[in-house]
Amino acid sequence: MTYTQLRQDIIDELEFDPSFNGEHIGVVVEKNVVTLTGHVGSYAEKLAAIAAVRRIKGVHAIAENIEVRYPYQNKTADDQIAKRAIDIIDWDVHIPSGAVDVLVQDNGWVTLSGTVDWYYQRRAAEDDVRKLSGVRGVSNKIAIKPGVLEGKVDNWDERRAVENAAWSAAGVSSVDDRLTIA
Repeated sequence: MTYTQLRQDIIDELEFDPSFNGEHIGVVVEKNVVTLTGHVGSYAEKLAAIAAVRRIKGVHAIAENIEVRYPYQNKTADDQIAKRAIDIIDWDVHIPSGAVDVLVQDNGWVTLSGTVDWYYQRRAAEDDVRKLSGVRGVSNKIAIKPGVLEGKVDNWDERRAVENAAWSAAGVSSVDDRLTIA
């Protein structure tokens, strides 16, 4: 495939995807590296545009320079974004209460910090905030507590639950066939 054909495939995908307006996105292709420039109306649209380009066969890397430009009337103050971000995280039943801190600065850039037990909780917090109006970007600095994944389970019941889940996933049904975690 030529770089011209790859560029055209990307442009076609950007025009086809209804989850964002690709009208103001520029595409340059050089050695299977795609550079995206221009602007979109929200952070969620920016992520959707990047995901659309990743779907194209032949794209090896993406240099993203897409700016988020909210319409003037939809400009949201950082304090309003922070309030909405913490509210939506508090409403998410998958995220432990009080585990995530929110910092909003530089006209809509959100930084998430804190500590959670599982990766899915870290990801859920980011997913919750990135779709809020006014958000220009998200830095996810939420840490995951060491523990179950590293074999550092202190509670005997938790250790047994982890062992049972692992053996079940491996298809072992008999207690006699099991080994235990030392």
